[in-house]
Amino acid sequence: MSTSIMGILNLTPDSFSDGGRFDDDAGTVDVASAVTEALRMTQLGAAMIDVGGESTRPGAEPTPVAEEQRRILPVLKELLGCGITVSVDTRRAATALAALQCADRAGVDPRTLTINDVSGALTDPAMPELIAESGAQIVITHNRGDAQSMGALTDYDSLLEDVTAELLAVRGSYLHAGARREQLILDPGIGFSKTHEQNWELVRGLETFVRLGHRVLFGASRKGFLAPVSSGETRDTATAVLSAIAAQAGVWGVRVHDVQASLDAVQVIAKLRS
Repeated sequence: MSTSIMGILNLTPDSFSDGGRFDDDAGTVDVASAVTEALRMTQLGAAMIDVGGESTRPGAEPTPVAEEQRRILPVLKELLGCGITVSVDTRRAATALAALQCADRAGVDPRTLTINDVSGALTDPAMPELIAESGAQIVITHNRGDAQSMGALTDYDSLLEDVTAELLAVRGSYLHAGARREQLILDPGIGFSKTHEQNWELVRGLETFVRLGHRVLFGASRKGFLAPVSSGETRDTATAVLSAIAAQAGVWGVRVHDVQASLDAVQVIAKLRS
């Protein structure tokens, strides 16, 4: 099976790569332009669109829950109405619940919705039970601290072993709440509480996470550790190379800004395996 492409749709003013891209003159989200971009990415081959209303780049200030939902929900409603498969990038159970309710009102089975939670060890205590009760999919990301503190939390005894153990500890909270293994997607957390060299070590060890028996999502698109190996400002070529490496390791999906380049990359790997 070919690795799936998750297209990034940031509805934020301050994301590191494309903040403010869909803001209108008043500083609010232009729903029509955001939906147009989502449709463009799906037409290029994205299997899922990841919609986010809060920047999680290092140093970012927290976004109030009401503002996060104000950015996300109108776009989510339109995307669901278009039949697009959606992931909602949020670390708050309240926003996840609002998204699930939006799906229900749109006549979409909430179990087809994915919640992409990058909070790691700081998982909202209400999130596991919500996921268990709703049947939605959940991306569990390895992370320590929050956007303000994670840069100082990069000490590991053994990176792969520690990241695996901490990721599985968070997974345990979902299983304990009653979530099924099939709902869970693991993400090693490239760029979250990792140094640049640690990110590369995780890339080298991706098969470690695949062997855990869950779907694995890989998200390294345009991140800072790619700067030294990128000649272009967007880092999309380096991202596509990593998408190919991730596909070779057997990951389920790659989360990217440039859908076409990474789709080409994973299709090359799929062809080699056919």
